[in-house]
Amino acid sequence: MIVRTLDEITDTDRDVEAENKNWRSKRIVLAKDGVGFSVHETVLKAGTVNDFWYANHIEAVFITEGEGELYDKDNDVTYQLAPGSIYVLSGNEKHQVRPKTDIKTVCVFNPPVTGREVHDENGVYPLITEG
Repeated sequence: MIVRTLDEITDTDRDVEAENKNWRSKRIVLAKDGVGFSVHETVLKAGTVNDFWYANHIEAVFITEGEGELYDKDNDVTYQLAPGSIYVLSGNEKHQVRPKTDIKTVCVFNPPVTGREVHDENGVYPLITEG
């Protein structure tokens, strides 16, 4: 059984902030935990524009606080985000998140991330495995 708190993760190597300070992600469950997925609490800053493309992962994002827009770059569709919204990048879609207010999310990745990934110039995490 794994039991963790966000307080335990804060200011450790599981607490990652984007270089441009647009978002901060607390990696609650990682690949080394051996459960087949990873779970993060991520806060995206109001007024930022965030381009992502998880070419190697499926990501589900549940909005717990805040409002903004999700732009599906592959299909040219914009969705409104608010508490209770979820989006799943089931087709590895290139996307952009534009928070109107700070947005707090819970994100699940499959395959799980290790915590060592860094977004490349296209917003992609490389596929890194434990072991």
